[in-house]
Amino acid sequence: MSTKKSPPLNDEQERERLGARLRDARKYLGLKQEEVAEYLGIQRTALGDIESGQRRVEAIELTRLAKLYKQSVSYFIGEDVAADFPAGIAHLARQAAKLSDQDQAELSRFVEYLRARSSAK
Repeated sequence: MSTKKSPPLNDEQERERLGARLRDARKYLGLKQEEVAEYLGIQRTALGDIESGQRRVEAIELTRLAKLYKQSVSYFIGEDVAADFPAGIAHLARQAAKLSDQDQAELSRFVEYLRARSSAK
């Protein structure tokens, strides 16, 4: 059984994908473009261009954005396994990974409780 890999994305497609992830993370956190642009020390229009894939993001900008958005750089460039999850779920997974084994077990029990409660409705 063979698995087909998708053809690699070209530079424009990669920039668009990166920009979409950056935009989604910003919106998820409820930040305005103006706020993020000020944090980076760039014009709001430059941030808009980054988010639309029309401008390349510099490594230092990406590092600062990852820190601000509480995500890994790997997430934004598509190398993080959690990148396939919505931002909120990926954030929860990263936070859960930092918990003790005992707390992770309790979190798992709580998730099962929530699932059972949802299916009972």
